[in-house]
Amino acid sequence: MADVTIAQFAEVLKVPVAKLLSQLDEAGIKVSGSDDKISDDAKLELLTHLRRSHGQDDTPATAAAPRKITLNRKSQSELRMAGAQGRSRTVNVEVRRKRTYIKRDVLEKQAHDEQEALDRQRQEEQERLRVEELAKARLLAEKEEAAKRVVAEREKEAQAVKDAEEEARKAAKTIETSEAEEKARVEKAETDARTRRSKDKEKGKPSHGDTRYGRKELHVAGDKSGRRKRKAPARRRPLSAGGDSKHGFEMPTEPVVREVEIPVSISVSELAQKMSIKGNEVVKVLFNMGAMVTINQVIDQDTAVLVVEELGHVAKLVDSSDVDEKLLADESQIVGETVPRAPVVTIMGHVDHGKTSLLDYIRRTKVADGEAGGITQHIGAYSVQTDKGRISFLDTPGHAAFTAMRARGAQATDIVILVVAADDGVMPQTIEAIQHAKAAGVPLVVAINKIDRDNADPERVKNELTQHAVIPEDWGGEQMFANVSAKTGEGVDALLDAILLQAEVMDLRAVAIGPAQGIVIESSLEKGRGAVATLLVQSGTLQQGDMLIAGEEYGRIRNMFDESGASIKEAGPSKPVLVLGLSKTPSAGDDFIVVKNERKAREVAEFRQSKTREAKLAQQQTSKMEDMFTQMQDGEISTVPVIIKSDVHGSAEALRDALLKLSTDEVRVKILGSGVGGITETDANLAAASKATIIGFNVRADAAARTAIKESGIDIRYYSIIYEAIDDVKAALTGLLAPEVRENILGLALVKEVFNSPKYGDIAGCIVSEGLVKRANPIRVLRDNVVIYEGELESLRRFKDDVNEVRSGTECGIGVKNYSDVQVGDQIECFERIEVARTLD
Repeated sequence: MADVTIAQFAEVLKVPVAKLLSQLDEAGIKVSGSDDKISDDAKLELLTHLRRSHGQDDTPATAAAPRKITLNRKSQSELRMAGAQGRSRTVNVEVRRKRTYIKRDVLEKQAHDEQEALDRQRQEEQERLRVEELAKARLLAEKEEAAKRVVAEREKEAQAVKDAEEEARKAAKTIETSEAEEKARVEKAETDARTRRSKDKEKGKPSHGDTRYGRKELHVAGDKSGRRKRKAPARRRPLSAGGDSKHGFEMPTEPVVREVEIPVSISVSELAQKMSIKGNEVVKVLFNMGAMVTINQVIDQDTAVLVVEELGHVAKLVDSSDVDEKLLADESQIVGETVPRAPVVTIMGHVDHGKTSLLDYIRRTKVADGEAGGITQHIGAYSVQTDKGRISFLDTPGHAAFTAMRARGAQATDIVILVVAADDGVMPQTIEAIQHAKAAGVPLVVAINKIDRDNADPERVKNELTQHAVIPEDWGGEQMFANVSAKTGEGVDALLDAILLQAEVMDLRAVAIGPAQGIVIESSLEKGRGAVATLLVQSGTLQQGDMLIAGEEYGRIRNMFDESGASIKEAGPSKPVLVLGLSKTPSAGDDFIVVKNERKAREVAEFRQSKTREAKLAQQQTSKMEDMFTQMQDGEISTVPVIIKSDVHGSAEALRDALLKLSTDEVRVKILGSGVGGITETDANLAAASKATIIGFNVRADAAARTAIKESGIDIRYYSIIYEAIDDVKAALTGLLAPEVRENILGLALVKEVFNSPKYGDIAGCIVSEGLVKRANPIRVLRDNVVIYEGELESLRRFKDDVNEVRSGTECGIGVKNYSDVQVGDQIECFERIEVARTLD
């Protein structure tokens, strides 16, 4: 291009001359005015300056390949429109089109940079985790051989992860290398094309004058148009990616067999998704198996296994606890130095054998006086500092209804003290406590209580215990015995010595530094404090402010109290503690663990809640089917609907289990709801709608609930002793039992002669040999001691008079209704039906 003036160049660029002069000055190009000429090199230098000022690279590749191209197209046409009075007018129509193209490699480069940043962050996190694992491995090297094997397996898994990451990095590097080669090839092709275009421009062409823009004017022949003809689009030759022109997706040549993980309960849609098939196919298989379900319905594990095997896949059973372990894999590993800890001792035995009184003497308190009925109905957790050392005690109820509570106490303990009254001996709950201790594998220390009484016989107790494989040490056995009196304190020191000796033999140790783990002993809902849980720390240290997950509930600890109600900041191993701050009351017996953040706690809690909800739905569907079939076969079953509200979770659970055990094939207890806390208006509305009885165990109704109860006339009963509630429900069930019908034989008459009466037909002339015969009672006709007819008397006469009854040794005439085959020698048996009230066993 020839040199042009500044004014001509500004007119070509469509910018003011002053702005162009300022841009030339900024680019370092010295010009004196608008009449100066500008060379091609100066134009290129100005273009480079403008690109650099807008943040663009000035490399040849970038200059030749812009990132964004905008095409402006303008077309003009004329449109004739009819006007008034037959005249026509011409309208010029101008159509402007604008289209912008963005180069794809810009977006790909941005996504590639983001992916590299994520990879670097993930690699740094994995490197940090690997360093932590190595530090843990060095600490675990001093542990036993079993711990070494665990560390070795963890290192092997970490190595496998590292190898997989190394392979992934190699694959990524290979992909990056291939992309770089492809990019270099494209850039080389563009450079060659640019070189060819520049050579074509350098070829000389005839000049016939300049245009007003300084360009050479192009002259064409007279018979040629000045417009360039549009070329027909060239046909693009089909490109082949290789020798094979097939697409990348093909139908598999053989069935794909998948390993399907099946939890305890799973919905039909989720099962279909895991097998990569449509949901209606699973519904069809279930329909052929006789199960009518929808795609959103939940089925149990056994049914899901049958469906998976029917469709040709492999079923893998997965327990919800396995998923819990995966979610809490990092949290549940407590590594550190173990230190000696206090023993956890559970006191068990029969009701009224003096368990709480013995603990009261050790603690120097009066807990037994505050218990309703003088019996323990909650698990009490206490940490006692004795002269011999610190001991943590768990006091369990002895009543038969608290079986589950005693089993939890045996699972959470190190040593079980079996309290047996010297004047009462071995009783049913004593035997049950022995079985719980053996099932938990916990050593047993026997305390023979009440030896201060006159009728105390410790030797008889020892003889009775030997029948259940509990043999004293002085008789050659393994169990330690101690004769004690909770009233006078005799033998209590010897019992504490036996406990601490047993603990020293067991060498009880735990990790004291780290996140706490343990078990929920009891939970309740208190006004003004919310959900309150009694926890027993088994390892680690529980601190105020820790994020806690207990069963299906989670929360941050707001406050902590010891057994005396004093506020504490932390609790170590083997220490019971009362905590506030959970979302709801956890179930007694649930494990608790401290996690790092609330997100992890919420994730685990929501997973457990969903699994519990699915299990309940599956159980409800199963029970509905079972109830339907039972009612179809046996008729309607009488039920007693009950709503239970208790002060603590353990008592509600014990009362619910005890009432469900009262159900029989004819009458049934239906628990509509069981919860912790006072009786609310919602409970009253539910009871009114279902005609249920509300049982309040150590709780009362609030003002709104009392108003609703008064308006609807709901039956509500308050109890503080569990066996009183059981007896009342048992009496209600007994009243629903159908009475038992019994037959009582009143008398027997022997037929001596048969007479024919025109009014009554055959009349049997009889003599009453046993008892008496009554007119209104049913009879049976016996021939050779075989019943041949059962009916009723039509007439009973003595001589010619109608009588109501005839006694033994008296003759009479008997007319049998609708029966005329009475013969001489037959016997007529008179009986009555009486109803006897039944009781529950």
